[in-house]
Amino acid sequence: MIGIIGLFFYSFTQIDLGLTLSQWSIWQVAQKFFQNIGYFQRPLSSFIFVFIVLMLFSFYLLILWTVKRNNFTKKQAWFLIISTVVILTFSYNSFSYDLFNYIFDARIITNYHQNPYLQKALDYPYDPMLSFMHWTHRTFPYGPVWLGLTVPLSFVGMQFFLPTFFIFKALMSLSFLGTVFFIGKILRRVNPAAEVFGVVFFALNPLVIVESLVSSHNDIAMIFFAIFAIYLIMNKKYIRSLIFLILSIGIKFASAFIFPVYLLIYFFEKKKKTANWEFVFSLITILMIIPVILASYRTNFQPWYLLNVLPFAALVSRRYYFFIPSVVLSLVSLFQYLPFLYLGNWDEPVPSILLWMTIGSIILSIVLCCIWFTKLRLVTRR
Repeated sequence: MIGIIGLFFYSFTQIDLGLTLSQWSIWQVAQKFFQNIGYFQRPLSSFIFVFIVLMLFSFYLLILWTVKRNNFTKKQAWFLIISTVVILTFSYNSFSYDLFNYIFDARIITNYHQNPYLQKALDYPYDPMLSFMHWTHRTFPYGPVWLGLTVPLSFVGMQFFLPTFFIFKALMSLSFLGTVFFIGKILRRVNPAAEVFGVVFFALNPLVIVESLVSSHNDIAMIFFAIFAIYLIMNKKYIRSLIFLILSIGIKFASAFIFPVYLLIYFFEKKKKTANWEFVFSLITILMIIPVILASYRTNFQPWYLLNVLPFAALVSRRYYFFIPSVVLSLVSLFQYLPFLYLGNWDEPVPSILLWMTIGSIILSIVLCCIWFTKLRLVTRR
């Protein structure tokens, strides 16, 4: 938990200089202290970030090793998971401005009574949120289900920024917990011995924690509905499963790549064969790599894109060819924030550095998988 608490406090070093979270005088002093580290002592900030990330990954791998040796219980896992969620729900969205865009998109409806598919933040130049928002030039890029989830939360927040901010954060935290819960339920059904390992593999992955609970990307809400859909189809609740998959697609379109699996399961049913769920989960994991590649090709690779893949990789996480790339890519992807934290911008040479970090992590994953495969072959021959 030391790493999680450290991450919580570190998140406030990235509070935008144009944003004041509270007028409370004591908080003003604390905010300026944290901002001074994040914006004006960048080498120190970078060192702290590296230390926290390495600590989180060290404990993550240690816990996975302990789970593999059956020395870590489900109760202990859930205690850590829930504690992490409670703490980081109140963190600042330090590595992404997307949460502000989610809030403003709903605000266009609840405050300005306009259509966010047609209007953008720049159309309201006097709104105080524009002083700390990024990507103010784009219209609403998500599916209508995301508006269906966020507009009621905007009404509840009553146009007060801080309550709305934490309500939106709570939505992501609940989506995260729901995803973890159904990963556990799925594994308990198909491979009970792998339940705790799969839950820990996903829920305590530092990249998943940062992108779901700190930065609060809506990918985790999309994934919750998708994982729930998979759980339902395993229980032969086909119509409800399809409904939840459609809801997932209605948040972000990436989960549409799961749909071919429904055709495969339909084929199994027609042939009166029992579905090989490990094969199905492996196929979903591979299919969900496609939207990551497409999104990366369209713009640049972003660390939170891995949220599309890691929940499904958790269902087959004991396979080294999923485990090794997941850990390597997660670690390197988190370090993609380091050049910005140190330099304070995304200008060259940062894009080139990030590209080579991504390529290097893929090559390293392939090499490590080959080494592990060779080791297994040698052990088998003895």
